[in-house]
Amino acid sequence: MAVDYTVIVIYLAGMVAMGWWGMRRAKSKSEFLVAGRRLGPAMYSGTMAAIVLGGASTIGGVGLGYQYGLSGAWMVFTIGLGLLALSVFFSARIARLKVYTVSEMLDLRYGGGRAGIISGVVMWAYTLMLAVTSTIAYATIFDVIFGMDRAFSIILGGAIVVAYSTLGGMWSITLTDMVQFVVKTIGVLLLLLPIAVVKAGGFSEMKAQLPTEYFDPLGIGGETIFTYVLIYTFGMLIGQDIWQRVFTARSDKVARYGGTVAGTYCLVYALAGAVIGTAAKVLYPKLPHADDAFATIVKDELPMGVRGLVLAAALAAVMSTSSGALIACATVANNDIWSRLRGAVSKDKPEGEVHDEVRGNRIFILIMGIAVVCIAIALNNVVEALTVAYNLLVGGLLVPILGGLLWKRGTVYGALAAVAVGGLGVVGLMAWYGILANEPVYYGLLLSLAAYVAVSLATRPTDAAVLAAWRERLAGRGAEDEPESAPAPLPG
Repeated sequence: MAVDYTVIVIYLAGMVAMGWWGMRRAKSKSEFLVAGRRLGPAMYSGTMAAIVLGGASTIGGVGLGYQYGLSGAWMVFTIGLGLLALSVFFSARIARLKVYTVSEMLDLRYGGGRAGIISGVVMWAYTLMLAVTSTIAYATIFDVIFGMDRAFSIILGGAIVVAYSTLGGMWSITLTDMVQFVVKTIGVLLLLLPIAVVKAGGFSEMKAQLPTEYFDPLGIGGETIFTYVLIYTFGMLIGQDIWQRVFTARSDKVARYGGTVAGTYCLVYALAGAVIGTAAKVLYPKLPHADDAFATIVKDELPMGVRGLVLAAALAAVMSTSSGALIACATVANNDIWSRLRGAVSKDKPEGEVHDEVRGNRIFILIMGIAVVCIAIALNNVVEALTVAYNLLVGGLLVPILGGLLWKRGTVYGALAAVAVGGLGVVGLMAWYGILANEPVYYGLLLSLAAYVAVSLATRPTDAAVLAAWRERLAGRGAEDEPESAPAPLPG
């Protein structure tokens, strides 16, 4: 295991070193939060794929393959479909807005800050829980690698992510995510996938050993697939962690085509995870928990050195999602909640305030990072926490966000009603049906849509001047972004 340990230690040290390098580039708010809006197609595609394919997509995707066979790919597949839909239909408009958060988009579209601060609270809760659940996954990986205590594993993994995220913001996260994308591609697609299939005897042996439903593309069930679409596909369309990556694109074309490449990569990754899980079912038919499949096949079937690289790939998957959720959580907390509460939101910022903004956002990443680690240590039920986060996100924010982009008759009061009715409806329905039930997100979304349409039609249309300014921003005009201090865009 010495070689495997060396691979992991070098990888972790490299992440911190990239954070230090990123700190030298992050000299303005734009550079710290959205990498100066200068990423080219290669880096944009890699980092976007890295953030959406986290520990749940890697370890959880293999676990679903172990439990359901090839149809276990549907969870990650719907994530890829959501990223494709975002990239093809919305990313160009989102990138041209030149904002930093989803709530700022709502303010532009509806006018004023009433919709923005309420949506900011909901989005903050979602990104916080996403960061927490990603951080908990360190316990599983470090237990496999080093046999570490759960709390110490979370502290170690969380501290590394908080360190490089705090130092360089989105620049550091972009650099580390690109490395993590490469490591995941090599470790999971090029090494673990073929080795698992060969060890299981090939596809013919897998078919002979397993029931036919393991090879039914709809074997996981139509209702489950529909729920995945509602939660993950729609969640990809509106999450701050995803939008903040769209904001990093050099142009709307990069956002569209780079995102399409990343979405397609997700579809391939989904199938790979399901195949690995199916192979693990042949090799280890009686594992106590499906999510143990990834760790078991890595520990028992891979040669020394390769095992370390694949475990680094799992670590990369967790870190990329964790860091993306952390900077999104801190950005929302600082820019959408704290700044508004202290009355600091102003378009006319005095000169010299840029560096203060970088420092403020850096402090918020540190504070949110410490909070995430503490909550992760205390929290036990990861699935329930993540379900609550996604239900609130989709039930409360999907309708006003997509409505604002697609329906000019939507009003600020309709948006407020949709957030309140949808959010409270989801909470009440989870209390009634149970947190893990499908009905809360179904009915909560319908309630939100009904409230949005009814209240919008019953109230005065959005002021013409607000809509005119909105159309100007959608066209890429009227935005006053910070001056860029870096000399040129990155080549990728």
